[in-house]
Amino acid sequence: MNKVLVILTIDLENLPSNFQEILQQERAVVAQWKQDGFLEQLYLRPTRNGAILIFKDKSEEEVHHLMTTLPFYALRKSMEVFPMIAEG
Repeated sequence: MNKVLVILTIDLENLPSNFQEILQQERAVVAQWKQDGFLEQLYLRPTRNGAILIFKDKSEEEVHHLMTTLPFYALRKSMEVFPMIAEG
């Protein structure tokens, strides 16, 4: 099974005044991705400055495009995308 890991870091020093509204939009998009079955896991980072997402059955290019549709994408400080190969 094809999996892609994404590490998203947001810029906490430059959050917009409507951050709570953006957060709600973000949660709705992520919930839809989970419902659609291609977002396998979402982990918040302990520092609360981002998340780790694991996608399944999507190419690296598809995941990169999906990430650009996230409300938090505009707030990103960095984003790393790693295709993974399951062993065994």
